[in-house]
Amino acid sequence: MNALHHILTPALAAVLLAGCAATPSRVDPLEPWNRAMYSVHETVDTAVIKPVAQAYVRNTPDPVRTGVSNFFGNIDDLFSGINDVLQGKANRAGDAFGRVLLNSTFGIAGIFDLASMAGIPKDKNDFGLTFGKWGAPDGPYLFIPLFGPTTVRDGTGWLVRIYTSPIGYIDEWAVRWSLWGLGYLDTRAQLLDSETVLDTAALDKYRFLRNAYLRSRRYQLYEGNPPPETEE
Repeated sequence: MNALHHILTPALAAVLLAGCAATPSRVDPLEPWNRAMYSVHETVDTAVIKPVAQAYVRNTPDPVRTGVSNFFGNIDDLFSGINDVLQGKANRAGDAFGRVLLNSTFGIAGIFDLASMAGIPKDKNDFGLTFGKWGAPDGPYLFIPLFGPTTVRDGTGWLVRIYTSPIGYIDEWAVRWSLWGLGYLDTRAQLLDSETVLDTAALDKYRFLRNAYLRSRRYQLYEGNPPPETEE
C-alpha cells in the first residue's frame, strides 16, 4: 500500500493534465485477471480497510498522525538514500542520509521531521526505479489486492524493500507486525483525500488508475523528461 501512497497523488495530477488515453494492451496482458483482483480489492477495502482508516482519522489527533507519518517517512528516506547511491546520485544521497541522521536522533526516531524544518529536501526513490535505471523493463502491469498497482519490475523492487526493511529485523513479532499494520493504516488514511479525485474523475476507475500509475512511474524514471511513447 505504501507504493500506492507514493504514486497515486502525483499520478492523478499527471493524468488530469495529460488525459486518460487507453494504455496499449501490451502493458496489461493480464487485464481480465487484474480487473478481477481490482474488484476483490474494492470489495475488501470498502467493507473493512476504508472504514478503519476513516475511524483512525476521526479519532486520532493530528499531531499523533503526523508523528506516525513522519516515522515511516524516515524509513522512506533511508531507502531513497540507498537507491540514490545505487543510481550514482551523490548529492541526493547526501540529503537523504542527512535527513535520516537528523530525524532519527534529534527527531526521536523520525517522529519529528526536523530535516524539513531545516530545509533539507526530501527525495523519493525506490528499487523499482533503480532497476529501471539499470535497464530492466517494466514487465506486465499487475494489480495486487490491498497493495495496489505495480509492474513486475516495481513489484520485485518492493519485495527487496520489504525483505530489507529495518522493521523486519525486530525480534518481537507482536511489535513487528503492529508496526507493519500501523504503516499500512497510515498510508490508507493519507489516500482518503486522493481517492475523491479518482471517484469523481473516472468512468472506468481501473483504467484510470492503471494509466495514472504507468504515466507517473515513467515520469519518475526519466526525471520529468520522458521520451515520446511508441503508439500502436
